[in-house]
Amino acid sequence: MKVFVIIVTYNGIKWIEQCLNSVLNNSFTVDVIVIDNGSTDGTPEFIELNFNQVILLKQNENIGFGGANNIGIKKAYKEGADYVFLLNQDAWVEPDTIVKLIKAQQNEPHFGIISPMHLNGSGDVLDYNFSNYIMPSKCENLYSDIYLNKIKNSIYQVDFVNAAAWLISKKCIETVGGFSSSFFHYGEDDNYTHRVKFHNFKIGILPSTRLFHDREQRKTNVYFQNSDAIYKREIILKASNPFSEFSFFSEYKKRFKNLFKAFCKFQFKEVKQINKQIRILSDLNKKAIVKARNESKLTKPSFLD
Repeated sequence: MKVFVIIVTYNGIKWIEQCLNSVLNNSFTVDVIVIDNGSTDGTPEFIELNFNQVILLKQNENIGFGGANNIGIKKAYKEGADYVFLLNQDAWVEPDTIVKLIKAQQNEPHFGIISPMHLNGSGDVLDYNFSNYIMPSKCENLYSDIYLNKIKNSIYQVDFVNAAAWLISKKCIETVGGFSSSFFHYGEDDNYTHRVKFHNFKIGILPSTRLFHDREQRKTNVYFQNSDAIYKREIILKASNPFSEFSFFSEYKKRFKNLFKAFCKFQFKEVKQINKQIRILSDLNKKAIVKARNESKLTKPSFLD
């Protein structure tokens, strides 16, 4: 049994020691691959000095979360990985987290992705965004089982869980592939879960395991929260979802309808924003959308070749 932990770093000096120690000192022997996306805060140098057992793949620039993970997944696969465990640089696991996830997946191999419960960095509350993924409408019975102390020793199915900690099976990787190149940062894990379900795998949470995710202390890049960037990401995500039908005509129709309403109400700030969205739609030429959609439906991922 070979398990590779894959960690993408970008100026993660604040967390990387705790992150690496948690996987290197866990109860299951793992290989660790770190892909550094051009950090300037000394992260790769710290790893080289203190963690020489880690495979460090340094990039000259930030190639994005999905792109960097794909490098690690491809290397792990070629080294004979049975599982890869994707872990954020600002997260860490308990000693038995990985082995419990593996045993659960072996018992229920139709789950392509399994994740532990996500706590905040202090471990005193659930990570807020994660708590939304396991609400009753998205994860049947988990909330009530927690409250009634009836947690099952099995996996609870969810629609989505963010990629801060994913155990992915070899079969899932061979079928679904890696992250889509249509996403640089954010949206890639949403797209991947769409594809996982498209290929008849399930996504789940194992509540007997825990992850600590210190994202409350993380500075967010303003660009990724920019309304134009968010809209562009939403369109690509919608278009690349293999379960949905996408139409440029419908999107333009919706935008122009909203534009007319905004003009009639003298909402000129809204008018300006909708005009930006129309330009973004124009820039997302059909070729880019077809590429994103085709990537989502691949059954023999070329990146593993």
